[in-house]
Amino acid sequence: MKTNWHSAKWLLALGTLVACEDHRDSPNASFPNRIDFVAQRQYPEGIAYSAQLNRFVITSITQGKIGTVTLDGKYEDLLSAPELISGIGVKVAEGKILVCNGDQGVSVKSTPATAFQTAELLVFDLNTRQLERRVDLDALLPGSRHFANDLAIDPQGNIYVTDSFSPVIYKVTRSGEASILVNDARFASTSFGLNGIIYHPNGYLIAVKTSDGKLFKIDLKNNNAITEVGGLTLMGGDGITLFNNDLYIVTGSGSQVSQVRSTDNWQTAQLVKNDTQGYFQATTNVAVNGRIYSLNARIGEVSAAGMAMNPAQLQSNEYSIQVFK
Repeated sequence: MKTNWHSAKWLLALGTLVACEDHRDSPNASFPNRIDFVAQRQYPEGIAYSAQLNRFVITSITQGKIGTVTLDGKYEDLLSAPELISGIGVKVAEGKILVCNGDQGVSVKSTPATAFQTAELLVFDLNTRQLERRVDLDALLPGSRHFANDLAIDPQGNIYVTDSFSPVIYKVTRSGEASILVNDARFASTSFGLNGIIYHPNGYLIAVKTSDGKLFKIDLKNNNAITEVGGLTLMGGDGITLFNNDLYIVTGSGSQVSQVRSTDNWQTAQLVKNDTQGYFQATTNVAVNGRIYSLNARIGEVSAAGMAMNPAQLQSNEYSIQVFK
């Protein structure tokens, strides 16, 4: 049985998480347009930024650990834990690292019992590097495939997690209670369904569905009503960041980043720009220092190895972080 940890310190921290995400306190400094780094078989999927560390924070699909990358491209391991199989989406906030834990069967920690069956939220203390909380999500929908992908945080400290293999979005409250926020057939997919997710200050979530390029709006103020954002299709949509009321979405199977804008509170949206230079099998991005940085993660290699059921194929060591231009 998986275990949840509860503490008063955790509850107090969650109350201001969204207002204090570290990337919102990013330094007014000169960031390079591209950061190349070497990390042995890391296959990072998620990216955040820690002002406390003055480094990017990245996860690992294959190694079950979290690392950091400096602005001049130096990689270092930050933490690991037996419970962390494949780190996917990640946030850094209030001295915590929040990470989605999944398993595509290609991690050194994968087992038959966890592969394609894992959806968890793990919370680590940034200072001690210790696991403080493990929230079991896949048990909420037994008998289904699961893969926790990305997370968003609202002003009340609630955390929302997408599942790419089941048509659900989970909610974890300040008190640590986990539930299924929505379960909807429109999220279902025979491959990858829901992926990136953001919280909008007007009181709703926006999530992207990878397999058919759709954006969905989930209105938290209106009984979690789900509507499709009209006006565009973003095939291969992956990670998503809200910055200055525009969405920046990794699309085209990681070959570009699309800037998307709405003038009607995300009932519809329009493409502003596709940046196609410098991206290769990218996954997601983060807003830091007034710009959008996306992670070139070699995610296509992971997909190929998963389909072949051959993790030994994953031998790449070179990755990069690219600015949106």
